[in-house]
Amino acid sequence: MILDFNSIKEVERMNFQGGKGVFHVHMYQDEHVKIMKGMLEPGAFIGFHAHVKNSEIIFITEGHGKVRYDDTEEAVTAGSCHYCPKGHAHSLINSGNQNLHFYAVVPEHE
Repeated sequence: MILDFNSIKEVERMNFQGGKGVFHVHMYQDEHVKIMKGMLEPGAFIGFHAHVKNSEIIFITEGHGKVRYDDTEEAVTAGSCHYCPKGHAHSLINSGNQNLHFYAVVPEHE
């Protein structure tokens, strides 16, 4: 299966998961997985949230920022991959002065 994110309508989600700013996302979803092409503008972030029934893998393609993961904070840049396993919590923050572009995969475990 090929997903063409250019043909999937972009949705703007304000203050996603209790975050700040606009989360621009093109999303494919079925009963097993969510696959997203996302972008956060400078200063925007996805709020800190737990993955109770799923996990998340985020591949950074442009920009830089940071991930709050459980009790830690980690820097991310283009080429980085962040993994949040089931049972853990995280947040993605654009702390840079350019847009932060990424792909995210959220497989369901239950």
